[in-house]
Amino acid sequence: MDWKVLLEEVGPWEWPQGLERKLLPVLRDKDSVVPVQRLAAVSVAGDYTQINDSLADALIAIVENPAESEEIRAAAAISFGPALEQGSIEEFIDPDEVPISEEMFDRIKAVLKRVYLDEGTPKLVKRRVMEGSIRAPEDWHREEVRKAYASGDEEWKLTAVFCMNHLRGFDTEVLEALKSKDPGIHIEAVRAAGSFELDAAWPHIAELARSDRTEKELRIAAIEALSTLRPKDSLEILHELSDHKDEDIAEAADEARIMAVGFLDIGEDDDDFDEEDDEEDDGEDDDKSRRVN
Repeated sequence: MDWKVLLEEVGPWEWPQGLERKLLPVLRDKDSVVPVQRLAAVSVAGDYTQINDSLADALIAIVENPAESEEIRAAAAISFGPALEQGSIEEFIDPDEVPISEEMFDRIKAVLKRVYLDEGTPKLVKRRVMEGSIRAPEDWHREEVRKAYASGDEEWKLTAVFCMNHLRGFDTEVLEALKSKDPGIHIEAVRAAGSFELDAAWPHIAELARSDRTEKELRIAAIEALSTLRPKDSLEILHELSDHKDEDIAEAADEARIMAVGFLDIGEDDDDFDEEDDEEDDGEDDDKSRRVN
């Protein structure tokens, strides 16, 4: 099976049944499988639609093995993120809501912490371990995120700001990171500000969302953040952007507007906008058709 094609060209909802039987031998074969195919298989195995205890066990073996390449260890480490986040949210009240068992959840967290704290672990693997494990935050993360941010290393700073999307208590750092010239850090700071409703970030993020000079990925991140920063104030901006000529921007604005209305429970106000749209469009054709580096 061409795992790279499956990963890049076929959506998870279209993946065939029974992938686990084909994935496990590939994950366990360090020497015979072409590296690019094995790397893709790791990403498929870690996908939320596929991961289970057996696949997680195989991924753990990769993360723990110093003989594996840095790239594949890093990919295996970050692939745990979605399952860890779901386990952290659901707390296994209903085990069926999480794709891995509680025992595996605890084991993954323990392994990732041990690998991270091992001084012999390569930088890339450490970064991806942090980015994966932060999805189920623990006490040790806070100090490590502070150290990473203050390290003076731009790559570690990027990882730190990414982690601030999932960990409260970094308002000062996030506001500072919003001024970064590094595009990746800037985007993650925007997302972190939105995640924790950092009101002081509103003027900067609103301007990013409004401006056609804003780079597209950054602009979409800003649009998504508006609805949580100031839901009511965001509606006018999001309504305007929902008619943007760029379909991705228009779609992001529509989704953010729905979220803002949901936060405020002001469905009638949003209906007013829709009625205005209907009047303006009457008789006219409608031409409008979440790993860091």
